[in-house]
Amino acid sequence: MLRPTYPLRTERLVLRPFAEDDLADLHALTGDPEVVRYLYWEVHDEEQTREGLRRRTSQGELTEEGQWLVLAMDLDAKVIGQVVLKWTSVEHRQGELGFVLHPAYQGKGYAREASEAVLRLGFEDLGLHRIIGACDTRNVPSWQLMSRLGMRREAHFVEDEWFKGAFGDQYIYAMLDREWRARYSSST
Repeated sequence: MLRPTYPLRTERLVLRPFAEDDLADLHALTGDPEVVRYLYWEVHDEEQTREGLRRRTSQGELTEEGQWLVLAMDLDAKVIGQVVLKWTSVEHRQGELGFVLHPAYQGKGYAREASEAVLRLGFEDLGLHRIIGACDTRNVPSWQLMSRLGMRREAHFVEDEWFKGAFGDQYIYAMLDREWRARYSSST
């Protein structure tokens, strides 16, 4: 079980559960075609964003397998993205990392800060053994970030799923708890 004490702070960000007053900032993400280009959903209208926000406000803890921890990346009281951790298996101590960042804030290290904090939660607080990340092979910034985090590319699935009108390729990255400790234990 994972019930973080909020807010979580990185060097520049506050990571916290989404709140009802995050609607405009969340819609700037979910309503942007560039943001959703490699995600499983299409551009959201305001009502779809409102429904997505309703779900997100209840995803601030992990109490059972299959749940998503979904945290707002808050920079100076503005939500610029989200970072997620899915608890994929209790028995095998597995999880999955994900992140979404508004294009205006990309390339500045915010997704890395947030992802490192969520990896720490997964490995150190939830006790996971392995955390994966998956992305479309064309999403270069995402797979480059996973590489910078110390995750290794384990798979390249070729045309493994129908995605937005065509078969798409996918990279799978992963990190083990011992790799996390070797890379990050001296920086904690």
